[in-house]
Amino acid sequence: MGLLARRNLFHDRVRFAVTLTGIVFALVLIIVQFGLFLGFTTTTSNNIDHSKADLWVAFRGVGYFDTGRTFSERKFYQVLATPGVAEAEKYMQAFARWKRPDGRVESIQIVGVRPGSSMGQPWNVVHGSVESLKQEDSVLVDDLYKEKLGVSRVGDRVEIGDHRARVAGFTHGIRSFTTSPFVYATFKQSLDYTNPVSGEDSVAYILVKAAPGVKPADLKKRLGEKLSDVDVYTTAEFSRRTRFYWMFTTGAGLAVLTAALMGLVVGVAVVAQTIYAATVDHIREYGTLKAMGATNGYLYRVLIEQAVWSAALGYALAMVVAHFIVEASQRGGAAILMPVEMKIGMFALAILMCVAAALVSINKVTKLDPAMVFRG
Repeated sequence: MGLLARRNLFHDRVRFAVTLTGIVFALVLIIVQFGLFLGFTTTTSNNIDHSKADLWVAFRGVGYFDTGRTFSERKFYQVLATPGVAEAEKYMQAFARWKRPDGRVESIQIVGVRPGSSMGQPWNVVHGSVESLKQEDSVLVDDLYKEKLGVSRVGDRVEIGDHRARVAGFTHGIRSFTTSPFVYATFKQSLDYTNPVSGEDSVAYILVKAAPGVKPADLKKRLGEKLSDVDVYTTAEFSRRTRFYWMFTTGAGLAVLTAALMGLVVGVAVVAQTIYAATVDHIREYGTLKAMGATNGYLYRVLIEQAVWSAALGYALAMVVAHFIVEASQRGGAAILMPVEMKIGMFALAILMCVAAALVSINKVTKLDPAMVFRG
């Protein structure tokens, strides 16, 4: 039976190539759409997820990262004095104006951190180092935005909010979901760049690390009771809120998710049509098998095995194509992610789509009249 299935599948190489093309197209379409959704979801909360903090203290009502609202620095010292707090850091996030060397102005998001802290640091630094931020007027930018920001190398000088700045290094892969790239500076320098309303209200977030043996949930409750006019989130909670806002409240995520689901529907339709057409092309051969005494169960197994072979080969080719697309996306503004779980899921989906398409074909084959092979 296995030999028959493979010979029948590979006999007409042109038809088989068409079948594989349909499967590869469907899988790549689904991978790209769902990969974009995963990429966008990750991008919205990347600073939170890489912060290494247990808790985030934010101004009351600030529900997601990109709208940090400053509050009094006194709350930072209240956090430090709270039992169970091992470490706390002031953190700035605000929009600012970046003036390129050629005079053009771009919007950016300044992230102010304390170099050397165990929390809130930029990651994937490929040129320079986080410690280089300690140099006067120094900033780190991501190399994905070199062209947008008009810089090309370490040492380039620009202006941020009417203050001079020097590019001290580059990160790689820290994308912003908005059109405003992240630019990292020291906390103190970020205040000059963003011009907070007053010197007192100069903290956008407070990052907190719980002491050994203290549960973040318990410390969150303790801080919530002690501090006024703020919200306290665990890192996971703040990440989820930020992702939910950008992906669903704004409609951006729904658009990408809808495109992903449409890709799935189109993919299933393409695979079903392709395999069904391949089966119909061999309908006389199946009639011959029935005339020779083949049972419906035997034909079921032949068609399903052909579908599994088609799925496995189509999946392998789709992974090769998708790999190049994913790699290319890493150098652009929109990243396409393809984690291991997604690869496994795509293989299962390929098998499911092809077998489901084969089952549609089986209905036609099992109703064949064996006498058709003797007709002209």
